[in-house]
Amino acid sequence: MASILYMKTRFFPLLLIFFSFFSCKNETGVSEDVSKIRINLAVLRFDKQFAEAKPEDIPALKNEFPYLFPKQYSDSIWIAKLNDTLQKELYSEVNAEFSDFVKETADLELFFKHVLYYFPNFKVPKVITVISNVDYTNRVILADTLLLIGLDNYLGKDHRFYGGIEQYIAAGLDKEYLVSDVASAFGKTRLRLPSDRTFLAQMIYYGKELYLKDKLMPLAGDAQKITYSPEELEWAQANEEQIWRYFIEREILYSTDNMLAPRFLDPAPFSKFRLELDNESPGRLGRYMGWQITRAFMNNNDVKLSQLLGLSAEEIFKKSNYKPKK
Repeated sequence: MASILYMKTRFFPLLLIFFSFFSCKNETGVSEDVSKIRINLAVLRFDKQFAEAKPEDIPALKNEFPYLFPKQYSDSIWIAKLNDTLQKELYSEVNAEFSDFVKETADLELFFKHVLYYFPNFKVPKVITVISNVDYTNRVILADTLLLIGLDNYLGKDHRFYGGIEQYIAAGLDKEYLVSDVASAFGKTRLRLPSDRTFLAQMIYYGKELYLKDKLMPLAGDAQKITYSPEELEWAQANEEQIWRYFIEREILYSTDNMLAPRFLDPAPFSKFRLELDNESPGRLGRYMGWQITRAFMNNNDVKLSQLLGLSAEEIFKKSNYKPKK
């Protein structure tokens, strides 16, 4: 399997570039229709409020954030937590990384503007930042009117808190991926898990989620959307044709083998082709390929984003005319 990335450069007339850019974009690269959308995003730093509270403040906090204080726990539990050494250390590190939340708030506002552009009936949630004891499997929770973000999951891949976590997981524990994680959480509210058990159906499911990010995070790079390093993305792009050939030659697109998900879809240090080059590859290459098929479908068909989400994997695949990049 080759690992050389061939890059093609196309040149366009300068006038065409100038006209097409300024006719639909403002100076930030965001479309005028999106930039005109007005939202009032509420961001509450519960992590900061709780860490800086005194025991007598607990009743007021419980009143303001009842969903964060399970009723089965008495106030003594929360008072003890205020004085817990580990909790203080977690907050200290979070506060050092997120002394303010200005950039993240702006990024989230832009993300939700794009959501409202494509899904005008969506209700923008209230954002609550918390400390989750590095619960990285639930770093973002979107539930109805609330978006909970565990900031201690975004301290950087080399942070000492993540020393016991697998490297491929820790690689995503960086604030660079915070909005991408929010977009994934949003995608799960709009996508249904496929009833079709084929590998193709699962690929396209993740392809839809990643294509949503193309539209809702247009200023982000592809590596940021799929949580790859630049080198991992380059490997996937350089080997797209060989990956596709592997899937076709082994007739796995319509396979219902349960082991295909851990090999090519689930988070993992690398994808498992069962070849010598496995260690060179990034994980989740099935998701990457589903993304490229979905992109091809949308490029070749006049379909709205909201319509795409309800289409079957089979229809998307057949009408995509997908051809891997060489």
